[in-house]
Amino acid sequence: MKKTLVLTMAILLGGCATSETASTTSSAQGANAQTEQFFEVHKGGRIYLFSDFDLYQDFMQLGHTAYFKAFIGAGPHGETLKFALTGEQKKKLDGVKHVDLYQGKRDVTGPFYGEMFMDNRYYVFSSWADMKLTRDSGEAALRFSDIGAGPDGKTVIYVLNSNNKKQRPEALMAEFKKAHRI
Repeated sequence: MKKTLVLTMAILLGGCATSETASTTSSAQGANAQTEQFFEVHKGGRIYLFSDFDLYQDFMQLGHTAYFKAFIGAGPHGETLKFALTGEQKKKLDGVKHVDLYQGKRDVTGPFYGEMFMDNRYYVFSSWADMKLTRDSGEAALRFSDIGAGPDGKTVIYVLNSNNKKQRPEALMAEFKKAHRI
């Protein structure tokens, strides 16, 4: 699944892919490395945060992952933040990419893709600033709603901003649908 997702992300983001499996995988991973990914789930007074799509998907299906780094009461409205960690990330005390991004220790420097599951809806972002604003306010001011189009018939809200508010977010919609195999 990871190779398929990586290839999908690379194609959607304009990455180059060849027909040979080995070079396709390495090309896709190179393109994917340039795209910042961030996923979060708001559930039970906690915010679960992910930089790995597979961990995020596992959490959505199972309700837990093996490793978390927790910050009690550190959310925008006093929620506990739980950063999901891969086996490699759990060995680090500092320098975990999505923790540093959330805490403002680094910025997004290239393309961005984010998802937030909140209030039984998926919110999809192409901008870290839009994601942060939605998290902090609890609402997406500019949006395109696709009712019933998400996994299990959930509503998907594509968050827009003043630069893209007059356009249907076709590329973002395609990216979400491919990632979730809809």
